[in-house]
Amino acid sequence: MNDQPTWFGQPRGLTILFLTNMWEQFSYYGMRALLIYYMTKQLMMAQAPASVVYGAYTACAYFTPIIGGLIADRWLGKRRAIITGGLVMAAGHFMMASEALFYPALATIALGNGLFLPSLPSQIDDLYQPGDPRVGWAYNVYYVGVNIGGFLAPLVCGTVGELYGWHWGFGLAGIGMLTGLCVYIWGQRYLPAQAKAPPLPKRDAPRASFPRETLLLLAAIALSVTVFRGAYEQVGNTLPLWADVGVDRHAGTAIIPMTWFQSLNPLLVMVMTPPLLALWRRRAAAGTEERPARKMAVGATIVAGAFLLLAALAAVGDTAHWLWLVLFFVLLTLGELHILPTGLGLFARLAPRGLGSTTVAAWFLASFAGSLAAGFVGTLWSWTRHAEFFAILAAVALASAAMLLLIDRSERRVRVRAELG
Repeated sequence: MNDQPTWFGQPRGLTILFLTNMWEQFSYYGMRALLIYYMTKQLMMAQAPASVVYGAYTACAYFTPIIGGLIADRWLGKRRAIITGGLVMAAGHFMMASEALFYPALATIALGNGLFLPSLPSQIDDLYQPGDPRVGWAYNVYYVGVNIGGFLAPLVCGTVGELYGWHWGFGLAGIGMLTGLCVYIWGQRYLPAQAKAPPLPKRDAPRASFPRETLLLLAAIALSVTVFRGAYEQVGNTLPLWADVGVDRHAGTAIIPMTWFQSLNPLLVMVMTPPLLALWRRRAAAGTEERPARKMAVGATIVAGAFLLLAALAAVGDTAHWLWLVLFFVLLTLGELHILPTGLGLFARLAPRGLGSTTVAAWFLASFAGSLAAGFVGTLWSWTRHAEFFAILAAVALASAAMLLLIDRSERRVRVRAELG
């Protein structure tokens, strides 16, 4: 599709997917920014069970794509899966306006997400001809869309919910989801035709051996990312609790709303992605760019350093100035940009033909397991000192980095073989 008109040097369909994803993430992060506060302040849940509910919800939101990806690939098709899933998610957000529907609403959002989440990024490769060099950067561009929505959500939904009522914030999240669907439907002419999944190829020994090696590699990457997310997902779980009690949020005479800090991470993604991509392009041109698994290991190590910073702050005093929290998010985001878009790109690029949604869904399985683990890790918040808790998170991130380094050679062999066809 190289001969098609472009926007910003990329196929126009990437902009449609970018904007659709941006509004979906606005709805997801808008609700997530309010969730832990809503449970502890409105529903009066204790911290430990609220942490488990938070972890279980985010885990289910990443588990349902496994089933949804199969349904999209084999029956519905990607477009119908996205539209159906988006409508179901919007309904769930609006259901959050009723306290009596709290648990059914969470379940509804998770079910709709199962159809929506894997089908959108799996369309990226469809926009490019094999060998198109632009596809290597497309997932980082797409990831910026995730974070624009994540940046706006706490500022809009979080502020409205915190100041005017939690249910108004949840309602705005539903409106965001409907906006994303409108963008996607309007932009259909810029997206490639969706063909039915081809029949599975006949089994032969060389091809069977290679898929087995690929599957083992993807499983190893997924396990490493699962461990990583056990620490990373505390950003929406226990970190807001520390921001509430352990951070001096005064800026002159004003007090910065708690939910605003959750906008720092996506804002920094938008700011840091262009120079980071430029650096990686220069390294690639010079033949010195780090291989994907090593790049991901570097990211996990940087995130470990971010949590060590919080451990040090918590050890030296009861409260820390909010600028230290900003520095934490700078380090966290730098590490995140090394690991999460890189992993998503690997899963999408190594996907068997006709099983794009299913393979991308397998990437979100790591997010499911990691989010579930993060929920239980979060229960330690009530049983340990803050400094000890953040040190544990640093150790978890370092364990993930070590696992990624161990699979570096295998990743390179499988990736090169896949690129050669």
